[in-house]
Amino acid sequence: MNAAEVDAAILVGGKGTRLRPLTLSAPKPMLPTAGLPFLTHLLSRIADAGVKHVVLGTSYKAEVFEKEFGDGSALGLDIEYVFEEQPRGTGGGIANVASKLRYDTALIFNGDVLSGCDLNALLSSHEERQADVSLHLVRVGDPRAFGCVPTDSDGGVTAFLEKTQDPPTDQINAGCYVFNRDVIDRIPTGREVSVEREVFPGLLSDGLKVCGYVDATYWRDMGTPEDFVRGSADLVRGIAPSPALKGHRGEQLVHDGASIGPGALIIGGSVVGRGAEIGPGVRLDGAVIFDGAHVEAGAVIERSIIGFGARIGPRALIRDGVIGDGANIGARCELLRGARVWPGVTIPDVGIRYSTDV
Repeated sequence: MNAAEVDAAILVGGKGTRLRPLTLSAPKPMLPTAGLPFLTHLLSRIADAGVKHVVLGTSYKAEVFEKEFGDGSALGLDIEYVFEEQPRGTGGGIANVASKLRYDTALIFNGDVLSGCDLNALLSSHEERQADVSLHLVRVGDPRAFGCVPTDSDGGVTAFLEKTQDPPTDQINAGCYVFNRDVIDRIPTGREVSVEREVFPGLLSDGLKVCGYVDATYWRDMGTPEDFVRGSADLVRGIAPSPALKGHRGEQLVHDGASIGPGALIIGGSVVGRGAEIGPGVRLDGAVIFDGAHVEAGAVIERSIIGFGARIGPRALIRDGVIGDGANIGARCELLRGARVWPGVTIPDVGIRYSTDV
């Protein structure tokens, strides 16, 4: 299949509530991940596969996407935008972009998944099997947290199952699909539609050919702070693929304009954004430091996200936390185990401790 005659549509309209407070100021697909908007990594993979035309289905803070990517030419793409005034689910989001599609085949992506799927192999599998819809399926170690998608010996999807404590397969829906255009035209419009609960089961009931493309490549849903931090670190280390990083691999990624003080230790796939300041003796381990943040002397940040322009005071400890844009965390504070601080909030020196040693 000629990838240049395939559309790509990406659903990026969600509010990203699980990543608040970071998504109060930016939509989830635009949060810096390994120093670039997350969506840049997916767009670079699409361009690398030879697909040219991309439609972004937007809703929440829609203007941010066009401001960043414009017509897509900087990435070698032709990008168009479709706004969805009323969110109508995954199926409704696909139906909403249909008017902009140009070709008989479309790659559809959830906009919050970090994946290493070979897109050309997925398209070839779809063509060879003469499928109406193909789903990228990944095998996971513990499928109980996901709905499962069993397939038969020929790769045909047999069911779409809800979460269960005794799943019959380790295959899950990876959030990337190939649709024939006439199938997209079957999706109801004007109401909320779930592609997983309504569209796909309906296609099976109607006898259409729904196939699974199964692999064990890298895959991560970036919807939670824990997964966001891990995904960013995996991009930095080269575990997760992204042509946008041009083969970067290492324990750290420090962007232009950042300053690093003497004795600072930056490990675990940590990212330091543009204009950020890292003080002497700071330890960053699996940290994501957004542009313009300040981390002062002796602070320790582990597996945490520090928002734009936030300040972390001397000898503070942030572990498994999220600090919103412009927040000010005082000296020797300890924020642990999923703590989240909203934008602009100030916590005074020693304002929060999990120990009595000050």
